[in-house]
Amino acid sequence: MNFLFVLVVGLAAGTISGIVGTGSSIMLMPVLVYQYGPQQAVPIMAVAAVMANFSRILAWWREVDWRACAAYSVTGIPAAALGARTLLVLPPHAVDVSIGLFLIAMVPVRHWLARYQLKVSLWHLAIGGAVIGYITGIVVSTGPLSVPLFLFHGLTKGAFLATEAASSLGLYVSKSLTFQRFGALTGDVALKGLIAGSSLMAGAFIARRFVLRLEPDVFRLVMDGIMLAAGAAMLINAFIGA
Repeated sequence: MNFLFVLVVGLAAGTISGIVGTGSSIMLMPVLVYQYGPQQAVPIMAVAAVMANFSRILAWWREVDWRACAAYSVTGIPAAALGARTLLVLPPHAVDVSIGLFLIAMVPVRHWLARYQLKVSLWHLAIGGAVIGYITGIVVSTGPLSVPLFLFHGLTKGAFLATEAASSLGLYVSKSLTFQRFGALTGDVALKGLIAGSSLMAGAFIARRFVLRLEPDVFRLVMDGIMLAAGAAMLINAFIGA
């Protein structure tokens, strides 16, 4: 029943993230924390995120902007490994609280970023990759930060979804390998990640047909609601388990 619950939530999360470009980790992470605890949930989600991003690349393969992907990944991949190593020395309660506060804080931060119509160059993507990569290593998802970065680079719809996924894939592979290197990604944890990731992959292909129909205002409202609900769930879980 635990696996079935994770699969159902993962399918919904994969579909929504396949439409708006992010959100699968934000939706699924509270469920994984509840089922397995924060120390296992983070590496499980890292494995699942690798599969989710890979499926979005397959769905939009011809649309990937490889130059933007390379600029973001060259700094983001080592930064994600460093962030993951930082995470492993933090206590579980601090992990819950930090993830919850981060998700809630991303709502006003996203609105602040959207207020300024910035034009992001390849150099900006490299700088953003370093910062977001390190944060990605520590918290479960930085989609609310990477989404505006790629949108301000001029990418939209399929090109945005494919390029953001290709760039994030390297970060999550780096994060997963770091967990494996330091003993946090065991065979059992990897299996749970594969199960969760399979549902996210299915959702990404379901979402493909809806992408062109989604209005920008709906996207923003969905993301705000997901982040606030998931952040609150993480904080509640932290204080219940304290």
